[in-house]
Amino acid sequence: MCARNLRTLLTGWFSFADGEATAGDVLALRRVEDVLRHQGIPYDVAWSPGFRPSALHLDDVRPASYSHLIFICGPLHGPPIEELHRRFAHCVRIAVGTSVLDADDPAVTGFHRVLPRDAPAMGPVPDLSTHAPSETTTPVVGVILTHGQHEYGERRRHDEAAETVTRWLAGKDCARVELETRLDSHDWRLCATPGQFESVLSRMDLVVTDRLHGLVLALRGGVPALAVDPVEGGAKLTAQAEACGWPALVPADRLTTRRLDHWWQWCLTSGRVAARQVRREFLEDPDDDNAPALVAALTDRA
Repeated sequence: MCARNLRTLLTGWFSFADGEATAGDVLALRRVEDVLRHQGIPYDVAWSPGFRPSALHLDDVRPASYSHLIFICGPLHGPPIEELHRRFAHCVRIAVGTSVLDADDPAVTGFHRVLPRDAPAMGPVPDLSTHAPSETTTPVVGVILTHGQHEYGERRRHDEAAETVTRWLAGKDCARVELETRLDSHDWRLCATPGQFESVLSRMDLVVTDRLHGLVLALRGGVPALAVDPVEGGAKLTAQAEACGWPALVPADRLTTRRLDHWWQWCLTSGRVAARQVRREFLEDPDDDNAPALVAALTDRA
């Protein structure tokens, strides 16, 4: 049968209900898709329902619709792969870009052809992800949220604000980086010095925050910040945005995805220039905070 008349099902660990989709796995899939498209070979991709609920899932697939099954990336072992062999027994089954731990494993021997990236008694080859088509770059967004500040009592809207912001962020095409302003010299996940934290911030395209220092430190680094004041009626974050002359602020009682979208777009366009201007103003006028007044208070004997 001519290869162009066949239909192939692309699978991987990203296909199983309890599997996971990693960036490397999906890039390996993109590489295989690219090759099949150029050869005019029709295919479908089976996705985990937990990762892509509205896509094609293994439970929905009619095995008889396919002549070939390809398993992409990851280690070849375990019951899920063995089940693929049973369910698609009539298909030509090929594994590509995979790791072979045990050549006698039924998960391995069930394939008609294995094209591994590494296996016993053979030299390794580059992973499929190395030659995957280039992906479109997206903004890198630092996310700095607090669930504390109980001193505001009944005015606290922190939980509601965080839920709205994170749900909204999940739908944005961006690389999200959760950041924490708390320093710790023992926890490797946290920065130990302000310099380390500022080094991370400087690599962000945008910071989304409901913390005062999330706003101030982003602007100090010339990075635009989309600030959400989680206190009803406004509190210290609103005051600080005013002190810095920064407009991208959404109050808790006016928090909507429409307002977030508006300031998101502004921050990633005009806001880039505005943030750099605020940084210049910080540098040009280093005495506009309370530090000079502190000196006066220390020397005032009245």
